[in-house]
Amino acid sequence: PPRYSWLRVSLLALGACVLWSTAFAGVKFGLRFARPLSFAGMRFLLSGLLLLPFACRLPRAGQELRSGMWTILLVALFQSVLLYASFFLGMALVPGALGAIVVGASPLVAAVVAHLAMDNDAMTLPKAAAIAGGMVGISIISLSREPWTAAGLRELLGVILLLLGALFSAVGNVVVARDNRRVHPLLLNAAQFLLGGSVLLALALVFEGPPCLRLPLAFYGALLWLATLSAAAFSIWFFLLTVPGVKVSELNLWKFVIPVFGALFSWLLLPEEKPDLYSVLGMVCVACSVLAYGFAVVRRTTAAHMLPLA
Repeated sequence: PPRYSWLRVSLLALGACVLWSTAFAGVKFGLRFARPLSFAGMRFLLSGLLLLPFACRLPRAGQELRSGMWTILLVALFQSVLLYASFFLGMALVPGALGAIVVGASPLVAAVVAHLAMDNDAMTLPKAAAIAGGMVGISIISLSREPWTAAGLRELLGVILLLLGALFSAVGNVVVARDNRRVHPLLLNAAQFLLGGSVLLALALVFEGPPCLRLPLAFYGALLWLATLSAAAFSIWFFLLTVPGVKVSELNLWKFVIPVFGALFSWLLLPEEKPDLYSVLGMVCVACSVLAYGFAVVRRTTAAHMLPLA
């Protein structure tokens, strides 16, 4: 497989993360009109349909689909069903900016999972320090919501669901990185979105009842944007996970931009949300912890020439 420069990998990862950071405001807007599981199912089924024409044109698509079915099933379970059931249910309980900040801790969760599951991704002192700093930030945010009150307990449950989503996402990343058959990212995403979106809609029918489709045009605009960004961002991300020399924990460190841009987009686009001292302080703790480790990774990667210029 071709090798890619650290700069090219970084720019692609940064682009995917900026796309993801717009999702928090979009999800909060859409949840005004639709229930969480229905909304999630519609989003990812539409994402799969958007990718399907491109995936069907790939050479050996049928062969890869058959040989990689187990990988597709696992990725659909962790990256679509479990991750986004947790994400949408959690986002229904917390403000958009708070959700972005909590999800910003996902690189730290990914570092722990990669250490346990990947032979070449061991825990180091900078990783451990980053995890500790990130947990301090999450603790500050969680305690500031006064979890001993009814409203605070609701938001604490939302935080826990979002952190569970980060765990499921990390497991899904490991599945992709360990895939020896190397299912093409477009095919993998199209299949897992179609499968995961269908399962989410089935769960929605059981727990939420039939979805209402007579909704404002603005809702469908948000739905189309969320589906498009998922199709693009996940395809980029799964491609990067197959690049030689890219480690799961180190790639996930680029997600440090998500809490910053996600909170900014939420504060700018959602009139009911405003920044507060604890949210900003927690965001700074999470972002600085991950960013500090990111700089250590960059220095080590550059020194070792792990990703030479293509």
